[in-house]
Amino acid sequence: MLKRILSSWIVNIVGLWLSARIFVGNITYDERIGALLIAALIFGIVNALIRPLVVLLSLPAIMLTLGLFMLVVNAAMLYVTSFLYPSFQVNKFSSAVGATIIVWLTNYLFTVLFTRPKEEN
Repeated sequence: MLKRILSSWIVNIVGLWLSARIFVGNITYDERIGALLIAALIFGIVNALIRPLVVLLSLPAIMLTLGLFMLVVNAAMLYVTSFLYPSFQVNKFSSAVGATIIVWLTNYLFTVLFTRPKEEN
């Protein structure tokens, strides 16, 4: 379990770093790796604690949009991270949505590249 948490944290660091590089000026941090480490940690905690409640409350909207509203929920979690940690700021909602997509893609690529397939008996 600890290995999964650490790998998720590292993937979030990479995703947030890529997002800050792509959306220059709209996603800012102190240009220190420490700021990204803390932001990714807070983002993971927010996703673990707050996101399930928000998903439960927004379930009708998620079902109505066939899951696309999850993009808005995840962008909101990035905004919460920005609110809780002032050294990492997201200035536009469109940048938050783009960053969410980048973090999703980063998670997907790391999962595909570094997860061993289970052997069938």
